[in-house]
Amino acid sequence: MLKILSGKFVLLVSFLVLCVVQTSFASESGSRWLVSPELLEHARLKTLWENELPIKKTDSLEQLLILGNRIYALSHRSYMISLNREKGNMIFVKSFTPAGLPIEGLNLYGDELISIAGSKLFEIDPESGKDRKTLNVGFGIVCPAARNSSYFYLGGVDGRLHTLRANDKVQVFEAAAKNESMITSIVADETFVVFATDAGNVVGITPNRPRQLWPQFDAAGSIIGPMVRDGMSLFFASKDTNVYRVDMVGLLGRRLIWKYQAAGVLERAPRVTQEVVYQYVPHKGLTAIDKESGTFIWSVPGGAELLAEVKGKAYVITKKGTLEVMDNVRAKKLYSVNFAQVSRYAANTVDSKIYIADQRGRIACLQPVE
Repeated sequence: MLKILSGKFVLLVSFLVLCVVQTSFASESGSRWLVSPELLEHARLKTLWENELPIKKTDSLEQLLILGNRIYALSHRSYMISLNREKGNMIFVKSFTPAGLPIEGLNLYGDELISIAGSKLFEIDPESGKDRKTLNVGFGIVCPAARNSSYFYLGGVDGRLHTLRANDKVQVFEAAAKNESMITSIVADETFVVFATDAGNVVGITPNRPRQLWPQFDAAGSIIGPMVRDGMSLFFASKDTNVYRVDMVGLLGRRLIWKYQAAGVLERAPRVTQEVVYQYVPHKGLTAIDKESGTFIWSVPGGAELLAEVKGKAYVITKKGTLEVMDNVRAKKLYSVNFAQVSRYAANTVDSKIYIADQRGRIACLQPVE
């Protein structure tokens, strides 16, 4: 009898220990789900894949970026992790040195990733993560680089646009706004280069020499980079509280199509989709603006970012940890879902996929179920 009771006692103790271990793990790591299956079903979303990034305990995930068929996760210690955004498998892990040096933008040109860190220009193989070329340009670079087939365009701490030949990185010319204010954003192709400044200037020049294409456009406050190009239109936000759409007319002129005055000083560039411009307004939320007319559609108080837009529905993450699904046609909220575990996310303006994560590196790809 004593043996039987002893066996039951051991079993009971083992069970209690297991419960304590599981409780301890749960309290340390939170729910095993970023968003529970029940909540996803309510939100009419399905999980396409989940992964856990190799983020060290001393590090944290800071940013998610979508470029081509990859999603890039950037950590606060300058680690970059590349994943196939269709399947979620890791392509490479790369470390920028020294650790903690801010990565200033990440762009994709053809089959090459372009990044800036300090005074260094990195050309990276997107398949392996290896540096193809690294150049110390000898001056601080203040915004993401732009390039076309012939040149790199870099904004320097001296307020000048530095143009380097792509093949040998020899500087061929410089350009600046009339007031030589700091450059905040650069857009380039084979026919023009446009750069914006912290004094509110937008300047268009020819790509191979500093010849101005059209009269300088001047906003009343700093242009918040990056400018977003859509066809022959440029969309950008200014600290003068306005969102602008400026069309480049035949590359020989520019025309203000509309400006929308937001309810606060803007600190972030707009997100532009086929029919809507989404603008984050500090202390207010996310505002949807009609792309053609520049008129107000709706606002989500506390809205932090657009996650995706699908068939007239906008999926908006809020600072209080909810997902708000908005109807752009009827300008109303459809429903709200608890996304409390989500603290990192990517803004996707190209398709219906939603990429969410937490700072420890749990990441998932979701898609609306139609």
